[in-house]
Amino acid sequence: MLNNRKETIDRDEISLAELIVHKNFTFKLLVTKVNGSLVKKDQRSEVLIHDGDEVNVLHMISGG
Repeated sequence: MLNNRKETIDRDEISLAELIVHKNFTFKLLVTKVNGSLVKKDQRSEVLIHDGDEVNVLHMISGG
């Protein structure tokens, strides 16, 4: 699941960083969670996503 939608990726596993590139998430401020756990930006390449994992990628927008 990615952002509450079923997603299919043709790989056995993918890192969170690779998923962000694959899905073309280009916002500078992203909050990422895998299975309910917050994943910091510097840890995204180390966190592997497998079939059945729940992934949330939220973009933060600031302005005045």
